[in-house]
Amino acid sequence: MESCPVMRCALRSAILLGWLVPAAALPALSASPPGAVVAAAPASSLVVLDGSLDEPAWEYAGIIPDLTQQEPEPGRPTPFDATRISVLTDGVTLYVGIVCPDPEPEKIAVHTLQRDAEMDGDDTLAFVLDTFGDGRTGYLFRVNAGGARQDGLISGKEGVSLDWDGLWDARVRRTALGWTAEIAISARSLRFRPGLERWGFNVERTVARDRLTLRWAAISRDARLEDLQRAGTLAGVAGLRQGLGLSFVPYALGRSDDRRDAPETRREGETGFDLSYNLTPELGAVLTVNTDFAETEVDTRQINLTRFPLFFPEKRSFFLEGSNLFAFGSGIEEDFIPFYSRRVGLVRGRVVPLDAGLKLLGRAGRWSIAALDAETGDSSAARATNLFAGRATYDLGEHLRVGALATRGDPDGEEENALAGLDALWQTSSFRGDKNLAFGAWAAQSDGDLDPGQRSGWGFKADYPNDLWDVFLTYREFGDALEPALGFLPRPGTRQAEGGGSFQPRPGDAGPFSWVRQFFFELFLSRVDRLDGTTESWRVFTAPWNAVTRSGEHLEANWAPEFERLDEPFEVAAGVVIPPGEYQFTRWRVEGQSARSRPWRVGSTVWFGDFFDGRLTQWESFVYWTFGPGRLRLELAAENNFGDLPQGDFVQRLWQWKTVYAASPDLVVSLFTQYDSESRGLGLNSRLRWTIRPGRDLFLVWNRNWQRTLDPGYRLELDSDQIVVKLRWTTLW
Repeated sequence: MESCPVMRCALRSAILLGWLVPAAALPALSASPPGAVVAAAPASSLVVLDGSLDEPAWEYAGIIPDLTQQEPEPGRPTPFDATRISVLTDGVTLYVGIVCPDPEPEKIAVHTLQRDAEMDGDDTLAFVLDTFGDGRTGYLFRVNAGGARQDGLISGKEGVSLDWDGLWDARVRRTALGWTAEIAISARSLRFRPGLERWGFNVERTVARDRLTLRWAAISRDARLEDLQRAGTLAGVAGLRQGLGLSFVPYALGRSDDRRDAPETRREGETGFDLSYNLTPELGAVLTVNTDFAETEVDTRQINLTRFPLFFPEKRSFFLEGSNLFAFGSGIEEDFIPFYSRRVGLVRGRVVPLDAGLKLLGRAGRWSIAALDAETGDSSAARATNLFAGRATYDLGEHLRVGALATRGDPDGEEENALAGLDALWQTSSFRGDKNLAFGAWAAQSDGDLDPGQRSGWGFKADYPNDLWDVFLTYREFGDALEPALGFLPRPGTRQAEGGGSFQPRPGDAGPFSWVRQFFFELFLSRVDRLDGTTESWRVFTAPWNAVTRSGEHLEANWAPEFERLDEPFEVAAGVVIPPGEYQFTRWRVEGQSARSRPWRVGSTVWFGDFFDGRLTQWESFVYWTFGPGRLRLELAAENNFGDLPQGDFVQRLWQWKTVYAASPDLVVSLFTQYDSESRGLGLNSRLRWTIRPGRDLFLVWNRNWQRTLDPGYRLELDSDQIVVKLRWTTLW
């Protein structure tokens, strides 16, 4: 008799848990004691979340009375220094109160009310929490002056995933003196070490029109807010409780699906759930059954002018929870992702049923742990199969972390595949006083039904990411039989070297360049060789002019000579095939963008010059408008490529139009339309999200796609039409 997929997931994860959980007995590392300390005071009365700090409890809160300028002139006084941060806790909720004075409140910038939207041009207040005190992993929370929320998981000084959604709420109020906010974060939605008396904590305010940043701790220009080693200290959190650590998130949906290749409209209903439980206060398990991702926003289409697959980010909520714990290696970015969660439930762009999945996430002493076991169902795209990924790291000290990663399974369900990897990262924020410096290395090997060849890969990175000088050196080697079936590796069988940097001076208030905030003089060199030493490609990228003005405009010009070797024909566009050979050509770019803080924003980038044995012009442009305090936002973007090659001419187009209307930060409607000439497809994704309360959402999604025919008249024919109503309801105990 076939075993239950849920039971199989539970059994495999229980085996893993058996050797990981005892590590919780190991002593934890304690963060270096910073100078900035604030204590969360016990709430003496009920806090009503309305944006006004008028409850009696706020009178006794822990106070950060002011912030200090960090950008552009660290330490210099500003009219905004009296930003006041108050912190309270009632044992189950962490409250943060914000008072942001502004001498010109009519100039406060708000461009969106949508959750996790870009806020670079908005007046915002952000803070980070290091709930394990390890100086490496944590949470980011941000709210703008309109009440829009943004949150993310921190996995390092330069690694933040903004796709995670925590259970928290915020209310903002505009006043004649600026703006205020109240934020409430449920302790049950955070992973932390109970009884830990102090967390890492830092606060940052941005004033968009002046491109001004203020901080509580770490005001050096070389410091990022996400650098938890530079954070201050939040005391008074030892009494926070996670409750039973049990949460239940059921969903129910109705779907109507009409497709051109189907004889009739299909109507169906589905149910499923996520069940979370804290096995220890620091380590949690999440079980999902009959998972559905109907509410997920569609991918942004891309035009591919390379021979290699494109990278698309993960957007599904189940896989985003704890995604920072799976981060592996240094200096590989999108060139090699040993565990790429989009391989689970998606095969060649087609959805595969996810019958059940189980995840383990969290900490155990000095260990950081992440594991996923998933059972996919039979479909026309792939056979039913089991997929597993596990990751563990160990903190050897304040600066050094070592780790291991393993995956098993083939998303197609056809072959055996496994991968194992080791990595290490040493980093500091105090090199030569207050500079950042990092060294990382990794190695990985595949096993299973593989082609003959080198199954291993390795690499390293040295990085000096600072304000005046930002330089790095990276080397990567990927075997020709290194095949991560659950990963992403676009160029196996290569040795890749990359290095260079940017000199980033800041002109003074006087002189011919006083209108420039900062220059970025860049030089990057990259080379890709095959394992036999044959050069496959190289590129030199330079920025003889790259400047950001004091008001926020960006002006850039680039020169980029390239080399490509083709051993087989390359179809760069439909019907245009570049023959094998060696090609050396030079590309040029000019770019200009207006400041992000204005209600309207425009920008254009033009790449031009030689392309293989012909010419290519790539023109990308965008226009954004915002009406009201972020309630209505219109975005228009276009990419048009004009190729002129001996093998033929081609034109590629990608047009995108997005409209977002927000009645409030909790009720948002978006309409996203895309057309690309390669697929000849026009797609419409309309999405309504009503957050009844944090963790309880109603979604209404309408997806409609048309296909442009090639017959005379180029008519648009309906290809698919789908309407989904989904209710997701989170209950915590």
